[in-house]
Amino acid sequence: MVLVLTRTYFPEGTQGVIEWNGTIVCYTIELPWLGNQKRISCIPEGQYILQKRFSPKFKWHLHLMNVLGRDLILIHPANDAKKELLGCIAPVTTITGIGKGSNSRKALEKLKTLVYAAFDRNEEVKLNIQSKKEIV
Repeated sequence: MVLVLTRTYFPEGTQGVIEWNGTIVCYTIELPWLGNQKRISCIPEGQYILQKRFSPKFKWHLHLMNVLGRDLILIHPANDAKKELLGCIAPVTTITGIGKGSNSRKALEKLKTLVYAAFDRNEEVKLNIQSKKEIV
């Protein structure tokens, strides 16, 4: 399974949309692009393998593997990137502003339902992160 996260960058934050087979799964919020600096920047574009992860704080969520120069990059709930993220990706149901969204837990559940079903079928799940192509 290959999910595609298409991003739009702003100085105050990054927002995007995750799609699977051309269908929107959820929207995303992230920190702004600041050269992949730990804890203050979103991660570089590229393809990442996803794995299940559990923590007491976030319960079951997703972990992006092999992020260059970074570790523990997660997909977990958050509704305000600058207040709640340290380089991770937060799924949201609705974008409410740059780096802000709503109903993140609901969006994560929708994403996990799709991805965990693929894991149950022993499929590898990848996330392709790309920037929005401008139409001229």
